[in-house]
Amino acid sequence: MTNMSRARVARRIAAGAAYGGGGVGLVGAAAVGLVLAEVRMARTAVGNGNGGGRVPAADGRYGDAYDSGEPPLRLTMLGDSTAAGQGVHRGAQTPGALLASGLAAVAERPVEFSNVAQPGAQSDDLDRQVALVLGTASPVPDVCVIMIGANDVTRRMPPTRSVRHLSAAVRRLRTAGAEVVVGTCPDLGTIEPVRQPLRWLARRASRQLAAAQTIGTVEQGGRTVSLGDLLGPEFAANPRELFGPDNYHPSAEGYATAAMAVLPTVCAALGLWPADEERPDVTRREGFLPVARAAAEAAAEPGTEVTAAMPTGPRGPWALLKRRRRQHVEPPALPPDSASEEARSRAGTTE
Repeated sequence: MTNMSRARVARRIAAGAAYGGGGVGLVGAAAVGLVLAEVRMARTAVGNGNGGGRVPAADGRYGDAYDSGEPPLRLTMLGDSTAAGQGVHRGAQTPGALLASGLAAVAERPVEFSNVAQPGAQSDDLDRQVALVLGTASPVPDVCVIMIGANDVTRRMPPTRSVRHLSAAVRRLRTAGAEVVVGTCPDLGTIEPVRQPLRWLARRASRQLAAAQTIGTVEQGGRTVSLGDLLGPEFAANPRELFGPDNYHPSAEGYATAAMAVLPTVCAALGLWPADEERPDVTRREGFLPVARAAAEAAAEPGTEVTAAMPTGPRGPWALLKRRRRQHVEPPALPPDSASEEARSRAGTTE
């Protein structure tokens, strides 16, 4: 599918989400029986890919070495098992811990991290997760990172419904004062046990949803980073290294790769990135585009950021497409309150 075709589909999905339209069919009716059979086989092959299993604890304070008396920044993760970090055994290996550690290093300021992501969650669980984030006595997070969408595709949630829930979550968090960064739906065609024709269908559905998620997020004042096949080249070259033991969730190296791509956008959302990096760089093919076209290009290229740029134009809202340089992130030491969890993990009591 070309970027222009993907942009048209993404616009239809996003419009349906905004105006209550029906779903956009991603799988032909004649293929449903075969696809469902392949889904069952893939789920059996990946074992705990259905959202089961434990997730190592990683909540706590990161970057105490940078404590200068300023209040810590507050970072919260929402979403599904990828946001939670399922598939690794140490809290320090989860994407939230990696982002908290990296953010502390860039800001030279401690970061309080919390995770409300739920393995197995679909986008309709975001309402509950946002309520948890905004319903506590703690201050509103400075930035929230959402990773969601894979389960929507595998369980065939209508994409308009999926985007509607995500857009509402972004709107609520932005209204409360939090910056929001969404890691869009990953490319399910990279999952090793998934075979053709499901692999092709999964890739197509994933990219269509990712593009529509970008439109819905940007229109509500958030930013997106395409996870897409972010790990595609790495998975293809090193599948045993970048998939976890279940062949479904990323390994520690896979999560680190994702965190490296998301961290610059998190920092930029908080005004921590150098000003000259905020200008489009034509040598990296960055620039201002209609939001649907930017969304389609981002879905096709992993690690690409899309953020709102201009209110509207003849072809609808415009966005800035950025291909930021990835930042290396070191696995952090676990916060003290996670020490016992780490000990249990090393003893082999997790997953």
